[in-house]
Amino acid sequence: MAFKNGLQTPPDGILSEINMTPLVDVMLVLLIVFMLTVPVLTHAVRLDLPRASAAPASPDAHTTTLSIDRAGQVYWDQTPLPQSVLSQRLSALARAHPDAEVRIRGDRRVEYQHVMTVMALAQKSGLSRLSFLTEPDH
Repeated sequence: MAFKNGLQTPPDGILSEINMTPLVDVMLVLLIVFMLTVPVLTHAVRLDLPRASAAPASPDAHTTTLSIDRAGQVYWDQTPLPQSVLSQRLSALARAHPDAEVRIRGDRRVEYQHVMTVMALAQKSGLSRLSFLTEPDH
């Protein structure tokens, strides 16, 4: 329905003016849709991270290496340990040296769950310095 501007309506009843009300309604709906969908689409955080070449890590007195093979068996510096003993040893390490570093060496094909279990045990024990050992690309 068009607004009358005080002029007379033409005899055939057709107005040649553009009705802006539906156009404004459509634009408002599109604006709301875009406002709702844009935050969902931009979920990644863009960072410009510093670049550095990693030097081989040197072990210090309070560094422990945990290795995890394909089957999920955990080794404490070459000695295989069941999960219950691993938890006790990590707790003892955290009590003796709260700033100790735990280095995790995981096999390339080990299931993610095994690595996460070891990380959770270290965190529950009070150890917060975790790192992953990898082999350099050739």
